[in-house]
Amino acid sequence: MTSFQSALVWFGAGVSIAEILTGTYFAPLGFSKGLAAILLGHLIGCAMMYFAGLIGGRTGKSSMETTKMSFGQKGCVFFALLNVLQLVGWTAIMIYDGAQATNEIFGIGSWVWAIVIGALILLWIAIGITNLGIVNKISMTALFVLTIVLCFIIFRRGVPMEGAAGDVMSFGAAVELAVAMPLSWLPLISDYTREADKPGQATLVSVVVYGLISVWMYIIGMGAAIVTGESDIAALMVKAGLGIAALLILILSTVTTTFLDAWSSGISAESLTEKLKGHGKQVAMGVTVIGTIGAVLFNMDDITDFLYLIGSVFAPMIAIQIADYFILKQDHESEGLNVRNAVIWVIGFVLYRFLMGVDLPVGNTLPDMLLTSLICIAVWKLVPGNGKRRL
Repeated sequence: MTSFQSALVWFGAGVSIAEILTGTYFAPLGFSKGLAAILLGHLIGCAMMYFAGLIGGRTGKSSMETTKMSFGQKGCVFFALLNVLQLVGWTAIMIYDGAQATNEIFGIGSWVWAIVIGALILLWIAIGITNLGIVNKISMTALFVLTIVLCFIIFRRGVPMEGAAGDVMSFGAAVELAVAMPLSWLPLISDYTREADKPGQATLVSVVVYGLISVWMYIIGMGAAIVTGESDIAALMVKAGLGIAALLILILSTVTTTFLDAWSSGISAESLTEKLKGHGKQVAMGVTVIGTIGAVLFNMDDITDFLYLIGSVFAPMIAIQIADYFILKQDHESEGLNVRNAVIWVIGFVLYRFLMGVDLPVGNTLPDMLLTSLICIAVWKLVPGNGKRRL
């Protein structure tokens, strides 16, 4: 995969209805304070995303395969299972958001749109990540043009400074909400950087493109909520008279983002058992079907608790991997379960949940990852283990 192809993939990941809707939560802070929280949160989240992607790019391993290097074979199975479950959840949430928003404009039933979106994701999976080619280029070009139009409609009267009505969250909580989206990609990014022709360059391009587009989506959501008083992006599009263009934005953005979740679920599933090796595409299709059914049957309007759960699981996981790979330079892949790192992960998980109740200006993900990494480094330095050293 070239760096340009990586850029297209992560552009599609960034253009997301879920990200725009999350951006609306920042409106009560006002534009300046909200923008500062968005930028700081994405800086933190994307820095972690870069290191996670670099590990996969350098080793040629998928995201879940890289966990073997810190947690051993059984540890990999544990995190792979959690990752598949969270990707099923993400698939359902993204289809639900896209269907609900589309139905606000073309009201033929949200369940109909959920099925349409699910079918298109299945088509994307059938084509495959390396064969999308012209389909991806056309889709990304259309999304780029349409999001510029949407941005122009929102901000044509100037940049709004005053906050919108609503409950004002603290600055630290806003930063954490901005961290949440890039953080959700930590257990996925190596699935794509591992196939890069130039791993370092592709990882950097992927993270920078995703980070910039994600910030843009957050700003669109925040600006829309401040200017119109609407937290519903579909209602804004109705007011703007976008019509068919709105349909393209909603459908394409949902498909291109959710495709990555479903595709990675298949890759992660291959780490669970040898029986699933080579069947990642079929698993991804199964996850899409399950996600579509979930989007039809269940209400998924508030995903903040889901985002924080993902953070509490995967932030300490990647913190330990970063410490192991870049600082300690050790590899536990040959072990069944590295108990020491497993215990450190439990400490990091509990610490994250504790920090959720503490209002810190930088949110709780960064402190949790720093503390978990420091604990990992201190434990292995003070009591050296038998892990295989890398050159």
